[in-house]
Amino acid sequence: MTLGEATPSPQRILVVDDEPDITGLVAYHLAKAGYRVTTATSGTEALSSVRTERPDLVLLDLMLPGLSGYDVLADLRRREETKDVGVILLTARKEEPDRIKGLSLGADDYLAKPFSPQELVLRVGAILRRLASPPVAAGGRLAAGPVVLDQATHDVAVDGRAVELTATEFKLLRALLEREGRVQSRGHLLQAVWQAQPDIQTRTVDMHVQRLRVKLGRAGEWIETVRGVGYRFRGPPLRRGKRS
Repeated sequence: MTLGEATPSPQRILVVDDEPDITGLVAYHLAKAGYRVTTATSGTEALSSVRTERPDLVLLDLMLPGLSGYDVLADLRRREETKDVGVILLTARKEEPDRIKGLSLGADDYLAKPFSPQELVLRVGAILRRLASPPVAAGGRLAAGPVVLDQATHDVAVDGRAVELTATEFKLLRALLEREGRVQSRGHLLQAVWQAQPDIQTRTVDMHVQRLRVKLGRAGEWIETVRGVGYRFRGPPLRRGKRS
């Protein structure tokens, strides 16, 4: 760093949990990793803190007094100024419906208690890196994994090999690449690709994803099914899992 160059401000993490032991443990490890940490013990306090100073990421417990974690997440995603804030859900709930609901509302990740503080710090770092580096390349291109999509020419290539897609398949792939690593519900994809026309059913999304996977070849494996929710284009290695 040259003389007089400003030191980058540490990224801000908001930890929301009504258990002091959990809050203290998480805050300690995040601060040790170089993040600036603030805490809240209720959903109302969390939203107030967010309005005072927008965090880069929120670690959010689901079981909170008053407003639940689901309520807080829905509010964050509804507001323009916070819709892209990273959110990791922390909860003792391990049932699949709880995970599905959280992901459907727009959570970036889900970590069940008890959890490893070291794993939590790694997950936080992975999400923040992805949010800071969207998959947009020069010339109006989207690049993620082995796939490059040129929005200007409507060309798609996999490992340098041209792939022919229909207009709808191109829109679907673009929607997935634009939010790489984030789960997108079938309803969201219907809106983004088909403008949610009344005669279009959610099964249409599944059929088009299947066709897109076939045309992309081995790169089709990067499109993951999140059971009960929708799809995502695979993010960083930490978040990879077997496709359902």
